[in-house]
Amino acid sequence: MKVTVCIGSSCHIKGSRQVVEEFQYLISQNNLKEKVELGGTFCMGECQKGVCVTVDDKFFSVTPETAKEFFEKEILAKA
Repeated sequence: MKVTVCIGSSCHIKGSRQVVEEFQYLISQNNLKEKVELGGTFCMGECQKGVCVTVDDKFFSVTPETAKEFFEKEILAKA
């Protein structure tokens, strides 16, 4: 599973660093390092939608406050 978080300037301001750190922590806590590839990219072109995240090329908008719930629903449940 490939998870990509936008780290462009707009998403950075909206908390992409916190989202990445939360995902890194949750991947480690759930022993998913072999199953989940976490990466970063610059602008995905959806700046108005918050922190842009793709899971296997499917687009989502995440905030630092929703990162854990998103991880459990879209990553952990499908890994």
